[in-house]
Amino acid sequence: MLNMVTSLPAGPSQRNPKLLDQVRDVIRRKHFSIRTEQAYTDWIRWFILYHGKRHPRDMSEPEVVDFLTHLARERNVASSTQNQALSALLFLYKEVLKEEIGWIEGVEHAKRPARLPVVLTRDEVRKILVHLHGTYRLMAGLFYGSGLRLMECVRLRVKDVDFACARITVRDGKGAKDRITMLPISVAAALERHLAKVKAQHEQDLTEGFGQVYLPHALARKFPNAQRDWCWQYVFPSSRIASDPRSGSQDKAAAKRRHHIAESALQLAMKNAVRASGVNKPATCHSLRHSFATHLLENGYDIRTVQELLGHKDVSTTMIYTHVLNKPGIGVKSPLDHV
Repeated sequence: MLNMVTSLPAGPSQRNPKLLDQVRDVIRRKHFSIRTEQAYTDWIRWFILYHGKRHPRDMSEPEVVDFLTHLARERNVASSTQNQALSALLFLYKEVLKEEIGWIEGVEHAKRPARLPVVLTRDEVRKILVHLHGTYRLMAGLFYGSGLRLMECVRLRVKDVDFACARITVRDGKGAKDRITMLPISVAAALERHLAKVKAQHEQDLTEGFGQVYLPHALARKFPNAQRDWCWQYVFPSSRIASDPRSGSQDKAAAKRRHHIAESALQLAMKNAVRASGVNKPATCHSLRHSFATHLLENGYDIRTVQELLGHKDVSTTMIYTHVLNKPGIGVKSPLDHV
């Protein structure tokens, strides 16, 4: 039973890969992100361990409901976290074990409470940006100036920044969609200087026998030299070279790459900047994206345009920003203001 939850990678010669290796294989075949892979395998492992290392084939709706109830009641997790656990179990039964799952599809999802986003005023944005420097200042400028999501920013490639047309192409964003947004003119010069330093670093990596970068969807096999090309490098690379966790290469040197900057470092820098600025809001990197959308609407841009720039699938998602515009009461004056 212990072998079932061991996370050692499955070799090509194994005829009966362990359960979590099967999960990883299906996830990679469907081109899910590495974070989805990590989250799903963690939830499935936790589900198995919670039920005394029983195999999921021997469990059904009562065990799933019991596990989800445990998360809500004992662990006090948010509804979004509980739903993520349910999604992982749905994936396990439907895509990996190929079982009839009419029973699990009937398991009720936790109701997500309606929350208004944290939106900063223009003055609050300026106060926070003052306390960010270097690479973190540039990235924060793209959150607020281009409306990028956190991972869209850290995964940005050199080829997707167009200085001539002042635009950024977001590849494989949320929902596996591409979109185009603006490159703020006020950030362009600093970003060009940043890329000059990154290019020098990349050239140094090449001379030392490295310089590879992760390429999606088997592009590395189709175009063997592309992973060393400048255009495919990350705009915000990591400060160190590390092993690719998904590489199947047996050559350790070939598996070493300079990945993108760790998003956790940026989140910490943002947290410290908010604290230093004196802004009394629980602002995060995503708050700058919320502020981007809200301020565009305040400037008179139509909601369809903002929807396209944000990459929202449905305009109803973008409509949330109409509730946080700087027009209290939708233009209705409080009776206290007439006293």
